[in-house]
Amino acid sequence: MATYQPQYLRHHTHQYYNQPLSTQVVKATTAATIGGSLMLLSGLTLVATVIGLVIATPVMVIFSPVLVPAAITLLLLLGGFLTAGGLGATAAFVLFWMYKYTAGKHPIGADQLDYARHKLANAAYEVKEKAQHLGHESLNTIQGS
Repeated sequence: MATYQPQYLRHHTHQYYNQPLSTQVVKATTAATIGGSLMLLSGLTLVATVIGLVIATPVMVIFSPVLVPAAITLLLLLGGFLTAGGLGATAAFVLFWMYKYTAGKHPIGADQLDYARHKLANAAYEVKEKAQHLGHESLNTIQGS
């Protein structure tokens, strides 16, 4: 029974098996060489990291009473500056957007804002009408009794 293979799969499978043996050997050798080189570099990086930790650990232990509070202080300062910068950039963008909106230049999101404002105005009008209607009904009920 023949199984269905898509055209692109038949083309690539056929192309792979029709390659000469020398091409396949060159591809395999290249892949093995690159893979081996990357594995060697990975091992050297691991060894350098371990040696660096062995050398740096005594220095870190000796200076830890100074380094830990300094690191905490630097992290707090960095966090504060990043937060302040982000909030400042957001505020500047909001002010710029509000300026464009009030100037009538139709910034991004103005349609949604106008739609929400329209819905709120309609809801407020309906509540007002309902309150007036209930007020008149209760007044009529009180006067009729």
